[in-house]
Amino acid sequence: MENFTVDKMQLCDIQGRLFELALKTGYDCPAFIEAFMNSQAASCLDDVYDRLQWAGEEYILEELDDEVNGLKKAGSVFGNESMYWTGYTYRYWHYYTGELSSEIYKIADAKTMNECWFGFHTLDVEMAIDKLKEIYRQKQTKNL
Repeated sequence: MENFTVDKMQLCDIQGRLFELALKTGYDCPAFIEAFMNSQAASCLDDVYDRLQWAGEEYILEELDDEVNGLKKAGSVFGNESMYWTGYTYRYWHYYTGELSSEIYKIADAKTMNECWFGFHTLDVEMAIDKLKEIYRQKQTKNL
């Protein structure tokens, strides 16, 4: 990807680790992912520059928990690798397409990402994103 800087790669990794941390903390994975992707915290990471981008995953998780008045504990659990891949891929997706986190979540929600992880995690990230967008387009065509 053109202009894919070290800083952007680090933010992809931070978001991947954030998703892993949510799992390790015992949060319901789909509820966490939905809350995060539609949050002000995610919007801050989407921004060109925001202090939250360099706060680290523990601080971002605390900010999100405060923002949503408490994240849901227990419930559905995804695998550690799936959670990391989902977080990393969502952030990469933003840099790849310019789409906002909330828009990306509408295209590929937590369930879709978890279901596609096994087949897509070995693909180039851009190829995985293109395939996720194609799945969304196919679903939209079916619903017409």
